[in-house]
Amino acid sequence: MALDDVKLTFLQNVSDLLEQAKKNAKTAVNLSMVYTYYEVGKRIFQEEQNGKERAGYGKYLLKELSDYLSKQFGKGFSVTNLKQMRQFYLTYRNDQIGQKVSDQFNNLPTVDNGRKFFLSWSHYLKLMRIDNIDERHFYEIESAKNDWSLTELKRQYDSSLYERILLSTDKDKVYLLSQEGQVIEKSGDMVKDPYVLEFLGLPELPEYSETDLESKIIDHLQAFLLELGTGFAFIGRQVRFTFEEEHFRVDLVFYNRLLRCFVLFDLKIGELKHQDIGQMQMYVNYYDRKVKLPDENPTIGIILCKDKNQSIVEMTLPEDNSQIFASKYQTVLPSKEELQRLLDDQI
Repeated sequence: MALDDVKLTFLQNVSDLLEQAKKNAKTAVNLSMVYTYYEVGKRIFQEEQNGKERAGYGKYLLKELSDYLSKQFGKGFSVTNLKQMRQFYLTYRNDQIGQKVSDQFNNLPTVDNGRKFFLSWSHYLKLMRIDNIDERHFYEIESAKNDWSLTELKRQYDSSLYERILLSTDKDKVYLLSQEGQVIEKSGDMVKDPYVLEFLGLPELPEYSETDLESKIIDHLQAFLLELGTGFAFIGRQVRFTFEEEHFRVDLVFYNRLLRCFVLFDLKIGELKHQDIGQMQMYVNYYDRKVKLPDENPTIGIILCKDKNQSIVEMTLPEDNSQIFASKYQTVLPSKEELQRLLDDQI
């Protein structure tokens, strides 16, 4: 006999509680190991300093400690791993993270310098390889805020998210990236230029249509949502509306819960034309006047195009524009050197 809805809901709720408890327990164990590895790294460093007058003492110490711990606890304590723990301590012993972020995780302990750790050991192994301290802080904060897996962190780093946000954000907010991560307060804060869609697999195709691009995005919706950023919910594709007996379709419709507004996407595989901007303006006007609720914020329209002339965009849109944006997309990972050159040109 099939379970009724009430009973099924009860069973699912209990199951969800247990699943969350398992996740919390795993997270607690992972964090406990991160704090422990910091202390291990600290003691290795201090012991090496005590014996620094003895030639080769550090190398001998690590080998002896590795053998001893491996007999006691098994795998995980090779000389390489112990060096990583020492480097972890050296990287973070004088490092501080934004106080606002620390306060969000006020239940976590601190190490000797008052520092908190939020992520798994695997995350910090990746972060330690980022030389730029501001960039390293940004990825740590965003990983914690958005619960990025290690795979997601690597993808965001490989797609040069930090540099792309630097290119897109207001100059007076740049300093916040290393203190609070990406801060979404107005429409322009959430728009990237360029968007990187390497996960679509389109570079392998000699040519593709806008329908192909849209279908690939839907096939990889989770990855696309990650690329869009925080707070996006998918509403629909080819969403139709009728105005003056004419039918129109918006390629992709999302809702952003942080800004409390609809976000419309129009996809263009060629160069952006002023007619495309006018079309998006009409879509945005319709949603503002016919769809959004009175307490919701104005609709945002983003035209994703392969190429654009920024002068045409600026001349077509009003000077105080805060609703229509044109962003390039690329289907291969960007070169950090190329993005750095663009950043240098902005200064």
